[in-house]
Amino acid sequence: MALNFVQQQLEGIYRISVDYDVEDFLITDPELARQLDTSAEARQAREKLLVRQTEQNLDLSLYLDRQVVDGLAGTAPEDWFKGHAIDPFLVALEGVSHFLYVTWNAGFQKPVTLMELEMQAEVDKFIMGALVASVCDDTPSPEHLLDTLFARAEFDESLSDNAAELYRSASRYAGRYCHHLMNRFRGVYGGHDMMQDLRYFYRLAQPGKVRHIDSTV
Repeated sequence: MALNFVQQQLEGIYRISVDYDVEDFLITDPELARQLDTSAEARQAREKLLVRQTEQNLDLSLYLDRQVVDGLAGTAPEDWFKGHAIDPFLVALEGVSHFLYVTWNAGFQKPVTLMELEMQAEVDKFIMGALVASVCDDTPSPEHLLDTLFARAEFDESLSDNAAELYRSASRYAGRYCHHLMNRFRGVYGGHDMMQDLRYFYRLAQPGKVRHIDSTV
């Protein structure tokens, strides 16, 4: 199905693998999502990775608004970045990115910060779009995608000042890294050197990601 396919594509890009399929953790009931969300700043959103950690277990659920899931149904992957499909696809892609990043790091008992989670999701959106654009006509160019994801990014007005700054910082750093990818590799997406850079970046924790961006941009 669509979400598992997206997960497989990300696993291929980063040469990683997890033992879980994201669709087995999917919920679309907003009331259930509200009950499961015990975070200090719980809010309504079209996508949420719900996490509860105990000494022995890491419990996960991925909430996606039913309209997001339905928006992908019956749409071919090559059309996900076109027209009206792009909005639900980017929301779904963010959720899959969060799920994969948390589960992969959990396999190595590595903690994950919210900022690195958000940074990685924005990078995943850009590189997926750039790779699709390199093989499919009539899809947004990487330059257009950079503008959409970063220059015209909007943030939930209900966020606290601290949360809003975190999301803005994650977007700013991810945007700088994506500009670096586009400029350094001159629009040749999927080449060996670019993929090596992406895979190295993926495996870094938040401080390493920030240092890598600062050192390359």
